[in-house]
Amino acid sequence: MTTATKKKFKPLGDRVLVQHTEEQEVLKGGIVLPDTAKKKGQFATVIAVGAGATTPEGKPIPILVKEGDKVLIDKYAGQELTIKDEEFVILRANEIIALIN
Repeated sequence: MTTATKKKFKPLGDRVLVQHTEEQEVLKGGIVLPDTAKKKGQFATVIAVGAGATTPEGKPIPILVKEGDKVLIDKYAGQELTIKDEEFVILRANEIIALIN
C-alpha cells in the first residue's frame, strides 16, 4: 500500500485495517497453486489503526497492535474492501486472535 493511500485511510474507533499476507503454496512434487485455487489466509499485516475505544466513563482503551505488526485473524472476520486494486479487511481490534512475533 502506498504512503499516500495510508494517509487517506484512517480507521475510526477500535477498528484496524489489515491486508492478508501473501503465502505461496507449493504442493508435494513442486506444484505451485495459482491465486484462484488458494483459500484466503488467516495471517495479515496491520496497515492502519484507529484511535481506540473509550469506556463509558471516557477513559481510553488502547489498541494493542500497531502498523506493521503481523497478526492472526478469524477467517470470516471484518469487512472486505478494495482500495486502488488492493484488497484489505477492516475489523474491530477484538477480532484479532493473536500477535505474531
